[in-house]
Amino acid sequence: MIRKDVIDLFRVPVGKKVKLKDYNTGWKQGGEFEELGKDAIKERAEEVLAKNLANLTEAQDLLYADGRHSLLLVFQAMDAAGKDGTIKHVMSGVNPQGCQVFSFKKPSSEDLQHNYLWRYMKCLPERGRIGIFNRSYYEDVLVVKVHPELLGRQLPREKVGKKFWDARYEDINAFEQHLVRNGTVILKFYLNVSKDEQKRRFLERLERPEKNWKFSPSDLAERGFWDDYMTAYEDALSATSTEAAPWYVIPADYKWVTRGLVADIVTTAIQNLDLKYPEVTPEQKTLLADARKKLDAE
Repeated sequence: MIRKDVIDLFRVPVGKKVKLKDYNTGWKQGGEFEELGKDAIKERAEEVLAKNLANLTEAQDLLYADGRHSLLLVFQAMDAAGKDGTIKHVMSGVNPQGCQVFSFKKPSSEDLQHNYLWRYMKCLPERGRIGIFNRSYYEDVLVVKVHPELLGRQLPREKVGKKFWDARYEDINAFEQHLVRNGTVILKFYLNVSKDEQKRRFLERLERPEKNWKFSPSDLAERGFWDDYMTAYEDALSATSTEAAPWYVIPADYKWVTRGLVADIVTTAIQNLDLKYPEVTPEQKTLLADARKKLDAE
């Protein structure tokens, strides 16, 4: 397990203004990296990840058996920050029957006929399950804030300014608070990749034929709005990191760091729920004993 004081470095404080420049995108476990060297610390991080994956498998089984809680994991990031890979690696040991992943793209015409939270509400995890949102309702205070023209016909005519966005943050906080009160644990991860590392990954996608399909010209176009996105993320993280549904700013320049931190936070959150396997009643124990006798007698 990663120490709590280390994890707390990445948890966004409640009620404080976030400045992303204060979060190191290339964090590598401090001075320990220099002392051990990259290969050694990477190997150690992978050992932590492997241990957490084993713990997560056990924790998910208990979450399902207990049946009182669900877990919602929200992933947001700039393009090429590693959301898909993080989800793939962190959830690799989880039983698919207890896990649901939803990737939200451009809203459909049906989606646009409802309020912006509607399409996400339909995908919330049932009790006992883990739900993963690869992008989420936060797109409506991020990409839509950077490109307000996307609001289109969604809303009554009104001025889209600070009051409008503050109201959306309030809606999101109320929505998440409602979910938490009804047994959903919410963990939100912003994968914090640097602009230089994004460029490197974009070039890799262009240079390697097997990765060409992952590159879209729109990715490059959105890169041109980098500063606007950073401001939108800072505003959203500041307004919506709560005790009930915290945000974590996860360094994403090194994928093995990203995966290790996310796996640890998720595993620890489930383990802290004090989950229990269902108790067997005396009547059920009698039935089990009878079943054993019948099977032994065959």
